Amino acid sequence: MVTKDNIEEKLDLTESERKWLENPSSLPLLVTDYFFSLIDKNNIDDPIRRQVIPQSEENRGEDFLDPLLEVNYSVTERLIHHYNNRCALLTTDRCFTYCRHCFRRRFTGTSSGAISTEQIDDAITYLKAHNEVKELLLTGGDLFTLSNERLEYLFKSLREARKDIILRLCTRAVATAPERFDDSLMEIIKKYNFGAPFVLMAQFNHPVELTDKAIKAVSRFIDIGIPAYNQSVLLKGVNDNVDILEELSNKLMYNRIKPYYLFQGDQVCGTKHLRVDIVKGLEIEKELRKRLSGLTMPQYTADLPQGGGKVILTENYLKEIHEDHVVFETPDGERRSYPR
Repeated sequence: MVTKDNIEEKLDLTESERKWLENPSSLPLLVTDYFFSLIDKNNIDDPIRRQVIPQSEENRGEDFLDPLLEVNYSVTERLIHHYNNRCALLTTDRCFTYCRHCFRRRFTGTSSGAISTEQIDDAITYLKAHNEVKELLLTGGDLFTLSNERLEYLFKSLREARKDIILRLCTRAVATAPERFDDSLMEIIKKYNFGAPFVLMAQFNHPVELTDKAIKAVSRFIDIGIPAYNQSVLLKGVNDNVDILEELSNKLMYNRIKPYYLFQGDQVCGTKHLRVDIVKGLEIEKELRKRLSGLTMPQYTADLPQGGGKVILTENYLKEIHEDHVVFETPDGERRSYPR
């Protein structure tokens, strides 16, 4: 593993990276050897490097520690109920690799540890009393940093309590630690793949992350009937480029992974240097819509601050409303009327 204690042995640091090392922010530096190996060491603007090697800009005190107000929506110590029909369960604060754009810095890497049996039981008690909850996001941190034994207990407990809840397996590990998905882990997942489905929610932000090993890790889910979706984050200097995102979306779909979200970076303290101007993001979205099919087009989405929730960001193609018709602009800039 690459940490702040050995990073200087492995990489010639820029001035900004070195300044962070002299005064590190709260989110630790931790990168798997595998993901670190994808970095072009001769390129200070390498897209993997920008995602995982911290810079001094992280220490700026702008923005919010909890922009989504997750603490306000917490109904137990680890269960968040913001949207009526779904909850998020914080299974651990640990990740295999800490992404510098992490939106949950208030929790991630804080030594909160793995979810306890009591915390699981508290969450289940709440879920049993709230049948409106149809989906549960198993998130963190990364749930696959949990031991196989703890994962089996978690899956078993949830399936026995609510077989009707869709379980979203939210993980970056298929990109950063694909070796984790070995036979023993997949046997546990197979064992509890009944009732409402498991759904794999991955995060690939750049085409270089879709290595043969990463694709194989995702395929292990797909091959046992678990659909895979991708949630990218739009990041300055990483993927804020139409050509890169077009390549990423096509490569994802080719490998049976649905491009689901393209998130605008959240207003989290320490991440402003990675956040793309939302006007530029809309320009990228507009051009992507010309190039990609509905299957490969992700939803450009912002999670609004102060707990405002998710909104889809897109070009408004409806331009005029008349008494008997409306006027649209096509993606190519032409006008078409449609009767009311």
